[in-house]
Amino acid sequence: MLVHLQGPWNPLLGRLTLQQIPYENPILLGTFIFAAILGVIVLGATTRYGKWGYVWREWLTTVDHKKIGVMYCLVGLVMLFRGFIDALMIRTQQAIAIGPNSPGALGAVHGYLTPFHVGQIYTAHGLIMVVFAATPLLVGIMNIIVPLQIGARDMAYPYLNALGLWLTTAGGALVMLSLFVGNFAHGGWYGFVPYFELPYSPGVGVDYWMWAFQLSVLGTTMGSINLIATIVKMRAPGMTWMRMPIFTWASLSTNLIALTSFPVLMVALGLLGMDRYLGTHFYTAGMGGNLMLYNDLFWIWGHPEVYFLILPAFGMMSEIIPTFSEKTLFGYATMVIASFAIGGVSWGVWLHHFFTMAAAPNVNSFYSITTMLVGIPTGVKVFNWIFTMYRGRVRYELPMLWALLALFLLLVGGMTGMMNAFASNDYMWHNGLFVVAHFHMMVLLIAASVFGAVEYWFPKVFGFKLEQKWGKWFFWFMVLGTGWVFVPMFFLGMAGMTRRLDYIPYTQWAPYLHITLVGMAFYVVAVLFFVAHLYVSLRDREKNRVGADAWGTSRNLEWMTHSPVPAYNFAFIPHVNARDEWAWRKENGIAELHAGDYEDIHMPKNTGIPLFLGLLSMGLAFALVWRIWWLALLCLVLMVALIIIRSFDRDTDTTIPAREVERVERAARDGSSGSVPPAGVLGDAVIATSTVRSGSGGIGGNTTSPRPSWAPRNR
Repeated sequence: MLVHLQGPWNPLLGRLTLQQIPYENPILLGTFIFAAILGVIVLGATTRYGKWGYVWREWLTTVDHKKIGVMYCLVGLVMLFRGFIDALMIRTQQAIAIGPNSPGALGAVHGYLTPFHVGQIYTAHGLIMVVFAATPLLVGIMNIIVPLQIGARDMAYPYLNALGLWLTTAGGALVMLSLFVGNFAHGGWYGFVPYFELPYSPGVGVDYWMWAFQLSVLGTTMGSINLIATIVKMRAPGMTWMRMPIFTWASLSTNLIALTSFPVLMVALGLLGMDRYLGTHFYTAGMGGNLMLYNDLFWIWGHPEVYFLILPAFGMMSEIIPTFSEKTLFGYATMVIASFAIGGVSWGVWLHHFFTMAAAPNVNSFYSITTMLVGIPTGVKVFNWIFTMYRGRVRYELPMLWALLALFLLLVGGMTGMMNAFASNDYMWHNGLFVVAHFHMMVLLIAASVFGAVEYWFPKVFGFKLEQKWGKWFFWFMVLGTGWVFVPMFFLGMAGMTRRLDYIPYTQWAPYLHITLVGMAFYVVAVLFFVAHLYVSLRDREKNRVGADAWGTSRNLEWMTHSPVPAYNFAFIPHVNARDEWAWRKENGIAELHAGDYEDIHMPKNTGIPLFLGLLSMGLAFALVWRIWWLALLCLVLMVALIIIRSFDRDTDTTIPAREVERVERAARDGSSGSVPPAGVLGDAVIATSTVRSGSGGIGGNTTSPRPSWAPRNR
């Protein structure tokens, strides 16, 4: 039966009362006003320019993997900004609240944040950055790029793809809603048991945390099923396993981790929910439960999750570095093996989070060794990237700068990780800022890889490059901020400073904390440069239009189709002849495979059901947080009804007529300069009319002479 809670409750609104709205807090009130003004501007502009129909048709109801990927990235960027604001508040509080004589404001004895508020910010910051910022950004980029790299027209399950997006968005919205209605959990982003149990946390904060987390887990699990099925079953003809791009391999490995680890977290959160709502005792030691059960279940997910985040970043670096080194990737087979070795070892390291719980020496030794073993396949990747750049024609454009920064952060984070792998060291640094700084090196390498990937693939998605000047200012201020914030943290960790402090008792730590605040100022300037970077790029987009190959030295299949990519991705499913298919085609003078007359293309039809399911799932979670049982039942019934209605819908596909495909293709070819004439197919070989220009070994120069080029299908 349901647990009876002390305090007010009524059948209509459950535990929700006006007192639960923190309008007396000036920080939250200012945040609400800012969000409301921003919302009014967006809604007003959409109405003013008559874009509601466009937004509904092209975005809210879309099942196009590219648009879904873009929306994942937008969700990730919004949550990244929220997480950054949380970090800025934490660093500001710690720079002020130093020593017994430090001033206090806004109800705080020291600094300007009360301990309860600081706890909420720490919890929200960790959850947002890992689950609602990094994960959507990476999943979004995988959504956009993987089908293009394997020559597919969409994902294996487009409807499931949209549903995963809206469930993740619902979870993020629930976190944001906790700012203005109630409060958030204040015991750490990964949850302390039994502190998160109902007797110790009777408020709604843990419920917000739990249901937001659960929605994200469900959405990510759906996405992992989709990406695995897409890679395994939808590769273009000729794309054998060892012809797949490295980013696709990394995506396969990372989603295998997701498929096997995220359901474990779902179980852990489900058991916690049963304890809080039904009165069970899975995690309460006094009632036959085991509080270590939660820790084991959480970190069995938690540490594979680290590699779920890092492997796609490694894949992005493996795409960017060969392009801007103008060389094929060194050690392709070893890179593939290393990706799966990292994924495999990730399941044997979670107990290094418990080095201080007095386990037997042989247990600590085993997990210390497995933690260090991760360094072997990671080192293989580092050396392969270095050998790829060796004697290459390295071009230091923005994507390459971000990839090099990610490589440097990997070295710093990897070396400090090896230091933490020793149980004796971890015993001293556990729960300290040294571990925090190490982890942020790894998270920032993911961020650097994501920014590099956005710069790299943005022209493919939108048809124009992001401008370089403001982008480089953004890059260099990110470098400055990273150094000034996290280098002092390593020293503070060595000095014994622990994390999640709202008050700093030792004044000798003040200089280091003030340096970190200067670093946060660099980050603030970097954010302003990022906004300018986007604004100038959009303003000057016509000047920066690009053709299919935005960088001129790209190597994989996604650069064969037009920029921006049409809805159907490829007018004809390409036949893959080599590992670096696009580079091979340029070498052989084959820029496009034209299989004859255009044909109708069948594509999935847009549907609003995933959006409504996402909204209802958010309503269900909100109702469960506040124990509004009638609303929870209503949302659940409507969700089941929508799922049943969808199951009877047979009209789920649409057809793009051949004449429309031909029109789009002709317009794209006429709009691109210097395009190679289309190729044709004859028998078992590809015949192309190539343009061979004097003075070069490829495509370039001034004088031309056409010749037929025969390219065998298999290589």
